[in-house]
Amino acid sequence: MRLHRPVVSVYTVPTDAPEADGTLAWESTTSVIAEVSAGDATGTGWTYGPAAVGDFLTGHLAPLVEGMSALDIPAVHEAMCRSVRDIGRPGIAACAISALDIALWDLKARLLELPLVRLLGARRERVPVYGSGGFTTYHDTHTAAQLNGWVHGQHIPRVKIRIGEGWGREVTRDLHRVRAARHVVGEHAELYVDAGGAYTRKQAVRVGHTLAEYGVGWFGEPVSSDDLTGLRLVRDSVVSDVAAGGHGSDPPYFARVITAGAVDCLQVDATRCGGITGFLHAAALAEAHGLEVSTHHAPHAHAAVAATVPNLRHVEWFHDHVRVEDMFFDGALDPTGGTVGPVGGPGHGLTLRTEDVAEYRVG
Repeated sequence: MRLHRPVVSVYTVPTDAPEADGTLAWESTTSVIAEVSAGDATGTGWTYGPAAVGDFLTGHLAPLVEGMSALDIPAVHEAMCRSVRDIGRPGIAACAISALDIALWDLKARLLELPLVRLLGARRERVPVYGSGGFTTYHDTHTAAQLNGWVHGQHIPRVKIRIGEGWGREVTRDLHRVRAARHVVGEHAELYVDAGGAYTRKQAVRVGHTLAEYGVGWFGEPVSSDDLTGLRLVRDSVVSDVAAGGHGSDPPYFARVITAGAVDCLQVDATRCGGITGFLHAAALAEAHGLEVSTHHAPHAHAAVAATVPNLRHVEWFHDHVRVEDMFFDGALDPTGGTVGPVGGPGHGLTLRTEDVAEYRVG
C-alpha cells in the first residue's frame, strides 16, 4: 500500500470568549488537518498552530511522503524528521510532522480494520481526564460556571485554571482566583494551576508556597519550560507537583527535561512532539526515569495512545480544543465520570464533518 499525496486544510474558529494564560492571549484557534490515503482508506490527523503549518505540510512534507509505504510509519516518520535538518524542527515543522504522523497511524489502523488503540496495544480500557480552562480573562462568575460544569455536572474530579496573569504582574488576583476555585470545587476535587511560564524563579516559589494552603497538587510551567534550572529550583521548593514539556518537539528536549530533574510529571503533546510516534518516544524516556506523563491539549488526538502507555497520569480535557474537536468530528468522546474510553471503531474513530465546518475554512 503506497501513500497518496496528503491533502491539507486549515480552519480558524473564534473562541466562545476571550482567552489568555500567563503569557499569551487569543480570540481564535486555528486547526491544521492532514488527510492521507492509501488503497480505499483515509487517515486524518491534526495540529493547532498558524496557517503556515498547512503551507509547510503541502509544500514540503506532502511530496516527500507520497509513494512511501503506508504500513511503515517509522520509515515515513524518520524521513520527515531528517528532511527538516536545515530548517529546524521546533515550531511549524514539528506541528506539521505531528499532524501527518497522527494521520498515518489512523490510516494504518483503518487499512488493518482495527481500532487504533488495539493496533497500538491497550493497557487500560479508560483514561482519566482533568478539566482545563479557567483562563485569566474569565471573570469569577465565568470561571465558577466552568468549574461547576466539570466537577458537579460531569463529575470530573480534577480541574485546572490559568494563573500568572500579565507575565506574573497580577499575583494578588492569581491567588484570589485560586481561592475562589477551591471554594467552587470543594475539598475533594483535585485543583491544578498553570502559570504558562509567567513567573520568575523566586516569584514562582513564593506563589507555590501559598498554593499549598489551598491544596493545589499541580503547578504547570511555573517558569519558562526552557528554564530547566528554574523548573528544578521550583520543583525542589514547593509541595505541588511541577509539570512542563507540553511545547517539546523532539526526544532530545524531553531527555534534557528529564535528566535535569525539572519535573514531577512530563507533559507531552502529540500534536507538537511528532505525533503518536513522538508521544511513544517521550513516554518511554519518562518511564525509564520513573516519571509519569500527562497529555497536553488536543484530547481526542491522545485518547488512544494514552490508553497504551504504562506511565500515564491523565489526559488534559482542554476547553478550547475540546470545543473545536466536538464541532469538527463525529465520534467525539464524553468525559462524564472523569474518564474517556478510546473509540471502538476503525482508526481513532473520528470522522471530519467537512461540510458542517466549511464556514471556518481558511486554506
